[in-house]
Amino acid sequence: MRRHLPVLPLSALLVCTTLSSCVRIAEVRERRPTYRSIQNAPGASTEVERGITDGLRRSKREPMAALGNYLSAAKAASMQLQLHPGDKAAREDYNFAVARIFTSIRDAKLDPWTKPLTVPAEGGDFVLTRRPDARKTWNPALYDFTPADQFDVGGSFVKERSIKEGVGAPLVAVGRKENTDSRENFGLPRTYYGITAVARFSGRTCEIAFEDPLATEDVRMGTHNFPMSADFTVPVAVMLASTKPEKMGLARLLNPEKYADTARISRLQPYDPNKTVVLVIHGLNSSPATYTPLINSLRSNEEIRRHYQFWFYSYPSGYPYPYSAAILRKELDAVQKRFPLKKKMVVIGHSMGGCISRLLITDVDDKLWLKTFGKPPSEVKVSAENKALLMESLIFNHRPEVGRVIFVSAPLRGADMASGMAGRIGSRLVRAPVKLLAVGTEALTLLTPLPEGTLKLNRIPNSVDTLAPNNRFVMNINTFPLTPGIPYNAIVGDRGKGGNKDKTKPCCSDGIVPYWSSYLPGAESELTVPSGHNAHQNPQAIAEVRRILLLHAGG
Repeated sequence: MRRHLPVLPLSALLVCTTLSSCVRIAEVRERRPTYRSIQNAPGASTEVERGITDGLRRSKREPMAALGNYLSAAKAASMQLQLHPGDKAAREDYNFAVARIFTSIRDAKLDPWTKPLTVPAEGGDFVLTRRPDARKTWNPALYDFTPADQFDVGGSFVKERSIKEGVGAPLVAVGRKENTDSRENFGLPRTYYGITAVARFSGRTCEIAFEDPLATEDVRMGTHNFPMSADFTVPVAVMLASTKPEKMGLARLLNPEKYADTARISRLQPYDPNKTVVLVIHGLNSSPATYTPLINSLRSNEEIRRHYQFWFYSYPSGYPYPYSAAILRKELDAVQKRFPLKKKMVVIGHSMGGCISRLLITDVDDKLWLKTFGKPPSEVKVSAENKALLMESLIFNHRPEVGRVIFVSAPLRGADMASGMAGRIGSRLVRAPVKLLAVGTEALTLLTPLPEGTLKLNRIPNSVDTLAPNNRFVMNINTFPLTPGIPYNAIVGDRGKGGNKDKTKPCCSDGIVPYWSSYLPGAESELTVPSGHNAHQNPQAIAEVRRILLLHAGG
């Protein structure tokens, strides 16, 4: 069952749809959580339970009255925590009551963030307001908040829920409008983010603080410090279920020019100059969503949260990957101007994303150009526009902001499937961008003679072509060593069918990429995991990435 997709020959699908599936990558279902009172438990509070149960009873018809009940319950629970900071029942009651405060605010369409809100309650009115925030751009009035405990999540990329126990109500914050400055700030077109709300009381005033669980581990209430609660999974699941990136993979492969504006670096969290950027790069017919299991798991580790921030590079995968790498280099130049990096980033490249990553730690100067054309750029007679594009793709050196690369299932020397019948059919389905066609028309007649056995094309190569082992670029780039001094690691998949690690058939393979193509001499470490091509989603591979990142953080 594949909807809204062209009918493709089975052989082409083998190359073009390694990730396509009618299974949703993320599913969310919203529900009203049930409060389970803890009768006769140590620290159980009749006042708290009454406030919550009365609030739930009145929530649909009298949301303002329910809000007053929840505020009363949250205050009573916070007082209990001050007396007994280890009281788990009081902590759970507090978190539940604070979460329901936001349920009432959303249901009644209230705005206590622009100005304080007076809330009637038994024992006197509450004044509900927000705590002043040092983040100048943070304005809660621009977001809709939904408690994370109101979501059930699932899907092929969301199989585990990563949470942190503590004080506070985890929320999903969704921007009410598109972010008009997302491109220049390397943000997402619309904000989907996880925050934790903490309610502090002074008399009848309730002040809400919005904390970032990726930046803050503890919260202070009264005279005690508590671990701050967090839900790292639900916000990402809501984003994926809302934006449906799985529908874009094949479209961006077959018609990359139509989606040219989607080639960009984006931040998954606010920029922190003191944290190392982990930049993830997806592969063919894919999107950054493919890294959801890995990022979801890594964020559950406090040391990872303390040392790293996650960004991604997304691009139309129909482009030849040297061109995608050229776009990435421009993006990195722009990042350095907007967010100068204090620490060198770690790049994780899966599949063709690994091929792009390889170019970030390779020095070729003009030698690759000379291998391609046999003469320096000044002597190659093509238009200025086309020459500039060719130079951007063929003349480059390693990126100084990259401090490590982790290659996962990377076809660095190509994959036989791309050069076989299936690859040739799949390649013809990719619609080349007009400007790349123009480059090909001018440049193809100027190339150096092809060595025997090289893939012959009468057009500019596309992404499938640049994954063929006998592609000119693949053969040439593998004559250049990786830049000394930049550590790199390799993770490869093995389906468990055995095979040889060299080119002798049958070859050890993940089903798409043979071992001989992903093998990297000089790698700081190499791990083979029992997996198909999506090795970056394998639990052993994720554990290996965690190990590498923790060692890297330790210097």
